[in-house]
Amino acid sequence: MSQPAIDIVAAEPVGDYRLRLTFDDGMEQIVDFKSFLTHARYPDIRAYLDPAMFSTFHIEYGDLVWGDYDLCFPITDLYRNQLENKNYQKEVA
Repeated sequence: MSQPAIDIVAAEPVGDYRLRLTFDDGMEQIVDFKSFLTHARYPDIRAYLDPAMFSTFHIEYGDLVWGDYDLCFPITDLYRNQLENKNYQKEVA
């Protein structure tokens, strides 16, 4: 049996790359995006470390989105507050 879809219904900044997300089941999470953005491999993603760019998020069809889906995250990861940058690996000299 599949679980019902979860949607984000509200997002508000709470400072320093953190957003308070409210989901349609009433759950709230404060999600910190700083580490993900700081360790992003691609400059297009790191560009969202600019506070003006970071603040351009919006909710579209229940998803948290920046730009034209330039940056978005799986709802389950946001709901569980488990952001990971799976592409980030420290280089060993």
